[in-house]
Amino acid sequence: MRTIVLLFTRDLRVVDNPMLATSCAVADRVVPLFVVDPAIEASPIRRRFLAESLTDLRESLRTLGGDLLVREGEPAEVAATVAAEAGTNQVAITADVSAYAKSREERLRERGLEVRAFPGVTVVPAGKVRPSGGGDHYKVFTPYWRAWEATTWRDLAEAPKSVTLPDGMTGDDPRVILGDTSPSTLMPGGEQAAHERLDAWAPRAGDYPDLHDALGEDGTSRLSPYLHFGCVSPLALATDPRVHPAFVRQLCWRDFYHQVLAGFPRLGSEAYRPGVVEDWTDDPAAFESWKAGETGVEVVDAGMRQLLAEGWMHNRARMITANYLTKTLGLDWRRGAAWFAERLLDADVANNNGNWQWVAGTGNDSKPYRRFNPVRQQARFDPEGDYVRRWLG
Repeated sequence: MRTIVLLFTRDLRVVDNPMLATSCAVADRVVPLFVVDPAIEASPIRRRFLAESLTDLRESLRTLGGDLLVREGEPAEVAATVAAEAGTNQVAITADVSAYAKSREERLRERGLEVRAFPGVTVVPAGKVRPSGGGDHYKVFTPYWRAWEATTWRDLAEAPKSVTLPDGMTGDDPRVILGDTSPSTLMPGGEQAAHERLDAWAPRAGDYPDLHDALGEDGTSRLSPYLHFGCVSPLALATDPRVHPAFVRQLCWRDFYHQVLAGFPRLGSEAYRPGVVEDWTDDPAAFESWKAGETGVEVVDAGMRQLLAEGWMHNRARMITANYLTKTLGLDWRRGAAWFAERLLDADVANNNGNWQWVAGTGNDSKPYRRFNPVRQQARFDPEGDYVRRWLG
């Protein structure tokens, strides 16, 4: 009997999960597994979101007759142990592009495991679209967007009809490892919550081009945390008829930075733009004031306080606060990116660092010296002051 260990990572869903669907179709038994790596520090709000997402995934798998094993340790070591217990050397995983993800897959293979990687983190896999003139990735968004649109996308993968575990194997309660977290009504984790959020936003999705920059409006989808953890499929979103093309373009931006990271693994530590001169100021007090939302600039402080309270920030506020840190305070973008990575629910390596480099002028922005005037930004995108009052009282 063929058995496959399914190592879940950033694909915590059963709908359009090629790893899950294909493995259940070709194997007699599967072992769904998630490994909490203690080497990755996570804020309480992110651990809560992860715990809820894993709990939701486990419930879905149990409905299909399966279960979810949740263990703690070095992922390759744990996966090898579980595979040995199940009497197999086959492991399935969803491909990812960060240095951590690539190292994890390499360590699995070094342990003698037969690893098959599947798509699912992005709409279009990072290496599928390449410039016709040469090179391993697109450095400018617009030509990537044209190529991305012209690419044939894979078909959506249906959820398996059943999931069968090896005899004697049972799952685990994610909260035993991650903590018994109280449910969040603000942004609960999980595939079910992701689809509820999408359904709630869908009637207003047509207004996305007009409202997504309006700070005082709830015009954004707030689906980014669910995309980051894979609670919702980016391909399913891109092909959803309720979604406006302007939102699909944002999904393309997400894919763009993933292929940039695949081609430039040092995106989080080195300037992407060749020859850029980085001359940052060292001002710890200014950095701490920015982190706490105590700069004295209303829209900047409102954004930073939203981040502290929700683990999320409006995209326009992200640009304003990042630009203020780098272009007004003159502080290193890496410090801001690290703070966002620590606090944001949706801070994956590709998009967090790609966007920070864009704002700082060290990345893919064709206008690297652009500067946002926060007063003008507030007047334009929060003219009634609703956003500022909400977070500054």
